[in-house]
Amino acid sequence: MPFRLLKLAITGAENEPRFFDTREDLKPSYDVVIIGGGGHGLACAYYLTRDHGVTNVAVLEQGYIGGGNTGRNTTIVRSNYLTPEGVKFYDESVKLFKDLSSELDLNIFYSTRGHFTLAHTEAALRTSRWRAEVNKHYGIESEVWDRDQIAREVPELDLDCGGNTPVLGALYHAPGAVARHDAIAWGYGRGANNRGVEIHQKTRVMGLRINGGQIIGVETDRGFVATEKVISMVAGSTPRITKMAGFETPIEIHPLQACVSEPVKPFLDTIIVSSGLHIYVSQSSRGELVMGASVDPSTLHSTRSTFDFVEGLADKLLDLFPFVAGLKVTRQWAGMADMTPDFAPLMGLTPVRGFYLDAGWGTWGFKATPVSGKTMAHTAVHDRPHDLIEPFRMTRFTDYQLVGEKGAASVGF
Repeated sequence: MPFRLLKLAITGAENEPRFFDTREDLKPSYDVVIIGGGGHGLACAYYLTRDHGVTNVAVLEQGYIGGGNTGRNTTIVRSNYLTPEGVKFYDESVKLFKDLSSELDLNIFYSTRGHFTLAHTEAALRTSRWRAEVNKHYGIESEVWDRDQIAREVPELDLDCGGNTPVLGALYHAPGAVARHDAIAWGYGRGANNRGVEIHQKTRVMGLRINGGQIIGVETDRGFVATEKVISMVAGSTPRITKMAGFETPIEIHPLQACVSEPVKPFLDTIIVSSGLHIYVSQSSRGELVMGASVDPSTLHSTRSTFDFVEGLADKLLDLFPFVAGLKVTRQWAGMADMTPDFAPLMGLTPVRGFYLDAGWGTWGFKATPVSGKTMAHTAVHDRPHDLIEPFRMTRFTDYQLVGEKGAASVGF
C-alpha cells in the first residue's frame, strides 16, 4: 500500500493541506509575471524558484489551472523528432519526465509504452529511416521495424488496414510514454506555490504596459501590476497577447480535437501513430482508448468539437483495429494548436525587452512541459536564450534558418 494512501486512512482527507494558497489580491509589483497557468507556465514558475531563487513571481490564469491545452491533449511523451535541434530539446524533456513523480512528490502516472509511427508508403518509410538515424546519432532509442516485428509486438493491429493503405513498416521509439496531464499541472503548481509563487486564477490580462521598448507592467481585470519581466505561455491565445505587445508572429491557430472511448479490458500497451491515416491511439490506465487526429484545416480560435471529426477518426481507427467497431465514444474535446510554418516552437526573446515568448507548440506542447519551463526560466533570469532553445528564436523566420520539424509531426496536417 502506498505510504500516502496509508496516511490518508489514518489521518483523514480533511487534514490534507490544499494544493494552492488562496490569494485575495495582487501585489503592486513582481520580479516576474507569467501569463498562463497551464503546464508550461507552472513549470516555469517552479524552476524559477528551484533553480534561480526567484520567488516574487505571479502566475496569471484567465480560467483555471490546467484548463487550456494542458487539459486538452492526449498525454504522449516522446523524443523521436527529425531535426537535431528537436531531438536534443525533447530528449531533455523525457529525462525530466522520468524523475518528475519523485521531484514533485506526486504520482504523475508516467508509463513507458513504446511508440510506433506507422509508415504506409515508401516515402514515409524513408522518412522513418531518416528519423531513426538522427535519433541514434544523439543516443535516442529509435529503429525501423518491419511488418513481422510489428505483428509480434501489436498482434491486434490489422497491418493490411482493410486492404486500403497497408503498413509497410514503422519507426519504433521504445522510450515513448504517457503521463497524467492534470497531475503535471497540479504538481508543478503545488511545488511553485510551496516556494512562494502566487497563482492567480480567474485573472485575465487586458494589456501590457511598455515604455521605451521595455515592459514595465501588466494590466489585468483585477488591476495593474508592475514588473520588468513577463513570460507569455498561453499557447492558442498567443496572438492576443503578442498584439498587446505590439508585434506579430507567423503563428496560426487550428483546433485540434481528441476523444476517448468507453473503458474496455487492456489490449493495447503501446502508442500507435499513423502518419498516413493521420490518427494516433493509446489505451489509458482506466481502459479507455485515447484517440486524436490531425488539426482542423481552417484557422479558428475555438475549442468546439464536431461530429465530422469523430466520424472521420472512427473510419480510420477501424482500418487499424476493426474489432473495436462496437465501442462507444464517451466524450470529445478540442484544444487550440498554435502552429508555426516550420512545425517547431517559438521561444525566447522578443522585440520588447523583458517580454519573453513560449509558443508555437502545435500538437506537441504537452511533451515539452518540463524542458520548456526549465529553459524559459533560465532565459528570463539571464535575459538570453538557453542553448537548447536558441534555434527556436523568433528571428529565424527573417534569417531563413528554419528548423523544419514537419516530418516528425505525423498528425500535424
